[in-house]
Amino acid sequence: MKGGKSKAGTKKTDTRLKSKAAAGAGKKAGKAGKDPNKPKRPASAFFVFMEEFREKYKKEHPNNKSVAAVGKAGGDKWKSLSDAEKAPFVAKAEKRKTEYNKNMQAYNKRMAEGDNGADEEESDKSKSEVNDEDEEDDESGEEEDDDE
Repeated sequence: MKGGKSKAGTKKTDTRLKSKAAAGAGKKAGKAGKDPNKPKRPASAFFVFMEEFREKYKKEHPNNKSVAAVGKAGGDKWKSLSDAEKAPFVAKAEKRKTEYNKNMQAYNKRMAEGDNGADEEESDKSKSEVNDEDEEDDESGEEEDDDE
């Protein structure tokens, strides 16, 4: 009896695993790449606090190389702060968030117009390759036709 039950349970688990794996594979294959021109999301109030806390902690504990220790100490300190003490960090985070929203609106407007910034912000490599080709043509004394 035990063997029969375990086989039946295994079949159900196997079918569930197969369907999840198939669903996950479909999502990854259809996922578009990240846009490097998209603005980064702003830091929360806690991460704004941690930026300052890390500097102070490193000065007080110069021999401590553990990232986990800094994070744990920062988390404990953040929990112990009152709302009044957290207020400056919350204000900075809100300021960053409004700035981010403005940048996102501008980004979305550019995307809607069909300009993804490729013309303005070419990579350094592509600029140098284009410039090298132009210089080679100039040096050889050949003139390009404007009809092309």
